[in-house]
Amino acid sequence: MGQPTLPPVVVVVVLLLLVVVLPATTCGADAGGGGEAEEFQIPRDGRVLELDDGNFDAAVRAAGLLFVDFYAPWCGHCKRLAPQLDEAAPVLAGLSTPIVVAKVNADKYKKLGSKYGVDGFPTLMLFDHGTPTEYTGSRKADLLVENLKKLVAPDVSVLESDSAIKSFVEDAGMGFPLFLGFGVDESLIVEYGAKYKNRAWFSVAKDFSEDMMVFYDFDKVPALVSVNPKYREQSIFYGPFDDGAFLEDFIRNSLLPLVVPMNRETVKMLNDDGRKVVLMILQDDESDENSPRLIKVLRSAASANRDLVFGYVGVNQWEEFTETFDVKSSELPTMIVWDKKEEYEIVEGSERLEEGDYGSQISRFLEGYRAGRTIKKKVGGRSPTLLGVNAVYILVFLVAVLVLLMYFSGQGEEDQQTQDNEPMKIEDVQ
Repeated sequence: MGQPTLPPVVVVVVLLLLVVVLPATTCGADAGGGGEAEEFQIPRDGRVLELDDGNFDAAVRAAGLLFVDFYAPWCGHCKRLAPQLDEAAPVLAGLSTPIVVAKVNADKYKKLGSKYGVDGFPTLMLFDHGTPTEYTGSRKADLLVENLKKLVAPDVSVLESDSAIKSFVEDAGMGFPLFLGFGVDESLIVEYGAKYKNRAWFSVAKDFSEDMMVFYDFDKVPALVSVNPKYREQSIFYGPFDDGAFLEDFIRNSLLPLVVPMNRETVKMLNDDGRKVVLMILQDDESDENSPRLIKVLRSAASANRDLVFGYVGVNQWEEFTETFDVKSSELPTMIVWDKKEEYEIVEGSERLEEGDYGSQISRFLEGYRAGRTIKKKVGGRSPTLLGVNAVYILVFLVAVLVLLMYFSGQGEEDQQTQDNEPMKIEDVQ
C-alpha cells in the first residue's frame, strides 16, 4: 500500500499555520558560538558601531551608556530598524550624556546573544555602565531618542535656579509629561520618580523666582505642577503631600492627557491605569466638523469625572479597533464604557449623540452609567488589547493539530477496513 497523501483541507491548515506563526514581531534565534574580548577605542562620531564577540566586552566597559541592537541579517524587522538607528545615533551621541549606538550580528555570534538572553530579533538593550536592560519601546528614531533620554536621566532632577528650570523643560522635549515640584522636598516624590521613570520627568526646584510662579500659575508652596507639553495641559497639586495615596493619584492621572486620542501607543499606556474608559467613537476624529466640538465637551466632562479615563477614536483613523465594539455607522457618534478587557457597556437611551446640546447628552450618559442603566456586551473581533498575537498562534496551532489527528485517525480506520475486506490467502491460515 502506498504512502497516504494529505487531503487539501489539511494542507491548507498547515500552510495557514506557517503563514500566521512564522512572521512574528521578532524573528526566532538560536544559541551557540563565541570568542575572546580585546580592547579598542570607541569613536564618538555618531555612527552605529558594528561589534562582535572579540570587542563587545571592551565596548561595554569603554562606553558609559551603550545601546545595542542584537540583529540577524535575514530578519525583515531588523532591516527596517537599521535606518532608524542610523538616524538616531548622531543625536544620541550629541547629548550632554552621550549614548553610543552599536549592533551585533547575534545570528553569527550566537554565544554572545545567548549570554544576554537573546531569543528573537531584533533584541534591543541599553547597557548602563555595564548593566543591561532590555528596551521594548518605540523603534521610530525620534521616539527612540526621547525614550532613551528618559531612561538615562536621574529619577528626580534637582534644579537650583530659574535658568535650570528652563533648561530642564527644554531638554525634556515633548514626549513625556513633566512634574515640577516647587518647594517640594525631594524625598516626597523620589519614590514616584523611580516608579514612573519610563513615563514622565520628575524634578524639584530648590530656588526659583516669582516669575516662575506666574509662568506656571501657582500661588503658594509647596506645589507640584504637572505639565503635558504634547497636549498643552497643566494641573497643580497643593497637597496633602504626607498622604501618598492622594499624591500618587494625582501623578497617575496626570500621566495621561485629560482626553486620550486612541491609537496603538496610547492604548498601551492605558494598561497600567486601573480606571475604565469612557470612549467616544466618531466617524472621523480629524475632518468631521462636529468632532472638535464633541471633544471639547468631552474634555469638560473628563475634568469633573477623574475616576474615569475619557478617550475618543475615529472609525476612519482606526477601523480595526472600532469594529471590535460592533458599532454601526448609522449610530455614530456614540459613547461606550470599556473595561479595557473583554466587556463594554452601552447606556440605555444614550445609544447615539444627536446634533445639538452635546453637553447635556454626555451628562445623561454618565448619569445613566453611574445609575447602572447599562447593557453589557462582549468585545468582538481582534482588539489589540484582548486577544494577543500569541493567543492567535496557539489557537491556529491547536486547530491544525486537531485536523491532523482527525485525518490520521480516519486514515487508520480506512486502512484497517481495507485489510478486513481483503480476501484471506492460504498462507494467512497456515
